[in-house]
Amino acid sequence: MQEDFLHYVWKHKAFSTVSLKTTEGEAITVKNLGLHNHNSGPDFFNAQLIIDDQLWAGNLEIHLKSSDWYLHNHETDKAYDNVILHVVWEHDSEIFRSDNSKIPTLELKGYTDIDLLKNYKSLLASKSWINCEADFPAIDDFILNSWLERIFIERLERKSKDIEQLLKSSQNNWEEVMFKMLLKNFGLKANGESFLSIANSLDFSVVRKLQNNTIEMEALLFGQAGLLNENKEDTYFKELKEYFSFLKQKFRLNNQGVIPIQFFRLRPPNFPTIRLSQFARLYTVEPNLFSKIITISKLDDLYALFSHGVSEYWMTHYTFEKTSKTSKKLLTKTFIDLLIINTIIPLKFAYAKSLGQSKDEQIFELITEIKIENNSVVNKFLDLKAIEKTALNSQALLELKQNYCDKNKCLQCALGNSLIVKN
Repeated sequence: MQEDFLHYVWKHKAFSTVSLKTTEGEAITVKNLGLHNHNSGPDFFNAQLIIDDQLWAGNLEIHLKSSDWYLHNHETDKAYDNVILHVVWEHDSEIFRSDNSKIPTLELKGYTDIDLLKNYKSLLASKSWINCEADFPAIDDFILNSWLERIFIERLERKSKDIEQLLKSSQNNWEEVMFKMLLKNFGLKANGESFLSIANSLDFSVVRKLQNNTIEMEALLFGQAGLLNENKEDTYFKELKEYFSFLKQKFRLNNQGVIPIQFFRLRPPNFPTIRLSQFARLYTVEPNLFSKIITISKLDDLYALFSHGVSEYWMTHYTFEKTSKTSKKLLTKTFIDLLIINTIIPLKFAYAKSLGQSKDEQIFELITEIKIENNSVVNKFLDLKAIEKTALNSQALLELKQNYCDKNKCLQCALGNSLIVKN
């Protein structure tokens, strides 16, 4: 058993309150369960209890065993002096505050429904892909859909904190933050961190000075990526290398911290050469991308905004020197969808939040228009249960797997809760 289970039992009052007594036989009436504290200090703040006709207001601490109080050295910590009740599963020791006054103890073992404990243990004992894999298909659709909407917002909240850190480092320059996030997501999984390291290696003012010229933007990005280090006979390669040599001196560029890019196992349309050219072209045509994106609410308008391809050279190449069939290599809708999901929507959410506004309704409309993402985690959930195929649900399912299922946080999950209390 974990303490989280006892937190759950107390928070949801999932215990019998009839004839509730301390280990010394004092009657307990719960007036207020208190506020669950997820940080340091007692587990529940500002509870209100009547113990033997005396009203108490203060904090609660929860442990599996009473002796855990001493194991955690609470007896010497004044932060625990205002604990009015020690809630435990098993009482094995009397507990005292730092001033040697005794703390009343409630042993929950005798007041908790045996089926609740059985369901909890059964869920946590599972060795399946997720703890509730066997029960997932039967979960009520209303509970599932409500929970997926909630954790989708949780995911955006978590991403907005990362955006806040980027804002601090850029002195609140939203255009710079978009540049970094967008460049990272142009690299997808294979080169995302590498592309982000390229963005971080540049002063955004340099980008601003060069983004009205596609070849200079390509020289900047290709050079920082280390793609111009070799010697090739290709005319365009030589041109880019010459431009980059000039830019490197002029702006004192340094790419020592850039993570090497990868071509291995990538299909040609996803080669970093193509993605960097598409990115350079986009920023040449759309100089104030963030300002424009923040005003757009329609999916088709975003598709139109990103409907750019590569520069002329890359229309007939995937790598330097080797020619290929002519193609504009426009960004596909599937790729743009990923940019919207991973860059545009988190930025819209974070920007609205910074202004004290809410764009939840607009964001929900936008992401529910986008098709569900195709990846192994999402597909596994779809194999278990029919779920509406929207990008909102795929993002929520990824959040569910990564931050609830994989961490055994069934007690904090609405789906886990519904299974624990099913009887």
